[in-house]
Amino acid sequence: MVSGGRAPDADRHGGAAGQDDLGPLPEWNLNDLYPGTQSRELTQDLERARQQARQLREDYEGRLAGLDGDSLAVAIERYEAIEEVLGRLMSYAQLVYSGDMSNPEVGKFYQGMQESVTAISTDLVFFTLELNNIPEDALEAKLASRKLAAYRPWLRDVRAFRPHQLSDELERMLHEKHVSGRSAWVRLFDETMAALRFPLNGEDLTSSEVLNKLTSHDAATREAAAKTFGGTLGAHVRTFSLITNTLAKDKQTEDSWRGFARPVSSRNLANFVEDEVVDALVGAVRESYPKLSHRYYRLKASWMGKDTLPYWDRNAPLPEDDDKVVPWPAARETVLNAYAEFSPTLAEVGQRFFDRNWIDAPTRAGKAPGAFSHPTVPSAHPYVLLNYQGRTRDVMTLAHELGHGVHQVLAGHQGHLMADTPLTLAETASVFGEMLTFQRMLRHETDPKRRKVMLAAKVEDMLNTVVRQIAFHEFERRVHDERKAGELLPERLGQIWLETQREALGEVFEFDDEYQYFWCYIPHFIHVPFYVYAYAFGDCLVNSLYAVYENAQGDFADKYLEMLQAGGTKRHRDLLAPFGLDASDPTFWHQGLGLIERFIDELETFE
Repeated sequence: MVSGGRAPDADRHGGAAGQDDLGPLPEWNLNDLYPGTQSRELTQDLERARQQARQLREDYEGRLAGLDGDSLAVAIERYEAIEEVLGRLMSYAQLVYSGDMSNPEVGKFYQGMQESVTAISTDLVFFTLELNNIPEDALEAKLASRKLAAYRPWLRDVRAFRPHQLSDELERMLHEKHVSGRSAWVRLFDETMAALRFPLNGEDLTSSEVLNKLTSHDAATREAAAKTFGGTLGAHVRTFSLITNTLAKDKQTEDSWRGFARPVSSRNLANFVEDEVVDALVGAVRESYPKLSHRYYRLKASWMGKDTLPYWDRNAPLPEDDDKVVPWPAARETVLNAYAEFSPTLAEVGQRFFDRNWIDAPTRAGKAPGAFSHPTVPSAHPYVLLNYQGRTRDVMTLAHELGHGVHQVLAGHQGHLMADTPLTLAETASVFGEMLTFQRMLRHETDPKRRKVMLAAKVEDMLNTVVRQIAFHEFERRVHDERKAGELLPERLGQIWLETQREALGEVFEFDDEYQYFWCYIPHFIHVPFYVYAYAFGDCLVNSLYAVYENAQGDFADKYLEMLQAGGTKRHRDLLAPFGLDASDPTFWHQGLGLIERFIDELETFE
């Protein structure tokens, strides 16, 4: 799963503007990674990594515990260098694959790269296992070495998994089987979704294209798009159910061996956040459903002259929305100006993405839906994938993904092992970038009707990021809990989906039969189980952070940049402390949710 992705959903898709209306859209140039799938540079890196991994194992297997601090630091430096080459190889393969998932040759290349990199990295499995077997006091003595102390944050994170580590032989077996096990099912999901076509008005549309129709001004188009989307997913529900059941069972088996108490616990540990903190977030959001989503959608129904809303009207444009198309140059200027107003450094880094072809913006058949920013490796740079179609929400998506990209660039100096942040913190810069862009656009909007439309769109995005993602989390939690008792039939998966959606969205919505299949296309359930709560975590965190910014003195931007530059070296408590925030405090989440409530308060004044 590439980093910094947004779950593809109707909340993140724009309208059906024509190519000519948008201006020239950039396509990324992957040559900074490799000049081609069959290039000499790629082949040489594969062979060099293979030899270096084998040599590292020969030099150090069974010996790490006996090294002094300086010598252990040298070993980690060698390990990091190999991992970065493997990261570059797989980043390139993932980006090529994301650009055209329906091409069999591309699929073959991607699978081949996975198999090659997995085989090479098998020689590296011993390394972190042996590090975790070093007694705590012995490692602390080694950390007196200044060279080794530089890796203290990485060692801390690696050793967090010590209680759940299996024997060396089992760990190596799980690693080698991954490519023919879990990752094969993920590939089946990706290629099935990429190959699906949704018939509408004489055309066969991709998932991105048909989801765009759910924001059409024409109610009949929205209904037809929803029907064909749900109906087509339903025709393939047995495949999606098999994938979901298999991966849930696979996770249950591994969690049991590793001693994780709950299905979500392994994800929480990977995010370095306590189960209790996540429980507090989920509880706060669910408690807020009535005053957030239920309240807003009743308001939206009244604006549309209805007592209830069919589910395909959830992201329908408001009657006042003029469906204004935002050409690509205007979107770029809007986002960069918002970044520059906050920090010239943010804007300067963001500008590189446009100047150096680090963005792939057009929609294409076979291209991955949704949007993401892939960090690749620190020796290169991130790449951003969009499906830009000219709506204001697409501008917000650009602001979001560019925030990820800037964060990844700023953290790159930490090196390959310590640049990445946990998912919970990875959303900070992206959501903050959205907020900066939205607030600037709102300040410059004087037309009350346009202001209402902008506020409503922002509230819907926040509900989709917070309420809807927690509803996704609840769906996932219930599926994994029930899977322990046996395979879930497609009908049961649909029931759980409808129950969690009704709870989150409220009684104002009417759900037709085909909506029971909409769970099928959410890739995060497949790629990274329990990823989705990180969106709500990030949004609430940023809402609280932005409230501090509004009342802060002039050093806020400097503190913010320091937070991004820290990469994965600090945990959430340390990162938030300079701003006087604490995610373990239950009031923290309600403070973040309060911003959404205030926006809805303002929208009620437009009635």
